[in-house]
Amino acid sequence: MVMDYQAIIDKYYPADDELRRVLLQHSRQVADRCLLIARTHRELPIDVQFLEEAAMLHDIGIFRCNAPSICCNGTEPYIRHGVIGGEILRQEGFPRHARVAERHTGTGLTLQQIERQQLPLPHEDFTPETLEEQIVCYADKFYSKSRMERVLTVAEAAQSLEKFGHEGVLKFLEWSRMFE
Repeated sequence: MVMDYQAIIDKYYPADDELRRVLLQHSRQVADRCLLIARTHRELPIDVQFLEEAAMLHDIGIFRCNAPSICCNGTEPYIRHGVIGGEILRQEGFPRHARVAERHTGTGLTLQQIERQQLPLPHEDFTPETLEEQIVCYADKFYSKSRMERVLTVAEAAQSLEKFGHEGVLKFLEWSRMFE
């Protein structure tokens, strides 16, 4: 089923909103990198249409979060933007896209990490499983919503993940070997 991801963005983000501009620019950067990976790795069984849709919607939940530096003026902690996006996308009838939104934080969050760090998230496993989930999660690490003009290198992206634990860095570097 073809989805109109723009209609979903339009529903939640007003046309003249700065946050909408941030969301669209970041999501397009991530989607373009995902599509490049798909074109480069035709040997992988990637659903390219779904990959682009999911990349464009992976951050749909940011408007409900409190992150003023990127024009997010909601009340929820930013770490929740993925699960909020998952809730929105399930309500819209797109459970597969919801999984991508939920699983793109860091290199995914395990139940153990959520419990150990007492994160304000459901006590579930949110690690990327499918190729499309992994590719969106990987591609997202190269782009910041606060410094839109900057594209990180693999080494810089890996280093930015180090503060969350070395396990995530290793997973990211494994993905770089698969996808670059």
